[in-house]
Amino acid sequence: MTLLVGTASWTDKTLLESGRFYPESAKSPEARLRFYASQFNLVEVDTSYYAIPSVTTAQHWAERTPPGFVFNVKAFSLFTGQWTSTDVLPKDIKLALGAGRRMVYKDMAMELREELWRRFAACLVPLRVNNKLGLVHFQFSPRVFRHKAAIEHIEHCLEHLPGHTLSIEFRNPSWWENAETTAETLAMLRKLGMVHTIVDGPQGSPHSVPAIWETTHPNHALLRLHGRNAQAYGMPAKTAAERFDYAYTADELQALAQRFNPIARSVKYAHSVFNNCMEDKSQLNAKAFRALLMGMN
Repeated sequence: MTLLVGTASWTDKTLLESGRFYPESAKSPEARLRFYASQFNLVEVDTSYYAIPSVTTAQHWAERTPPGFVFNVKAFSLFTGQWTSTDVLPKDIKLALGAGRRMVYKDMAMELREELWRRFAACLVPLRVNNKLGLVHFQFSPRVFRHKAAIEHIEHCLEHLPGHTLSIEFRNPSWWENAETTAETLAMLRKLGMVHTIVDGPQGSPHSVPAIWETTHPNHALLRLHGRNAQAYGMPAKTAAERFDYAYTADELQALAQRFNPIARSVKYAHSVFNNCMEDKSQLNAKAFRALLMGMN
């Protein structure tokens, strides 16, 4: 078993402004990534959800991190049922569609969708050839409810990323509404060879999902921790940092580690990603959680 513990992003605005994680000497993007990689062995690339990174950018990530460091890469928003502005698309595709439009996947011409898949797959290549690519993470929109069309789209995503390991995070509770649907969702992921995402997050919102402590892949388990700020999660927020502004207590981390440990021991790679990204809260929690897991093994 390899424990992979880290945070979602390493350049969050509030993290940089806090001044509590990076040393004064880490002023450049390269220096920050090199320092981050000296502290953790995993990071989730969050920027790829908002815009497809260039191949050059991904090559720099590979060059600036040591052997054994792993990047989990979030899938582009358009692929996950999310409304996406044409302003974030590559320039030539933006020009073809026109600026300032908001689109969902099904509304885009097939040839443009195929080109976006090609470019997204291309940005993964530098990480993959350098043995630094972990999971390609699909965090589906809360609008993606359990339906035949949604399952067909998931299969469609898998077909466009052959040879990659995809992790799936559902944010609509319909996938987990009772024991029967939960069993069917997990069986689907096992059949497709996808990694189920165990979610620790705020409860009480219409979009809240339970933590399902199961694995669906023989080699990978994934735990994503969003904090437990139910009030912020259920209200409009300007930034992800505001929505997930929460610091796990020592007792909460201990309980989570006890639940995750047997799952982690059952797979080759056990991924834990802290997404409570206000200031340095995720970094502090990730370090404490890693120490707890290491102490159990």
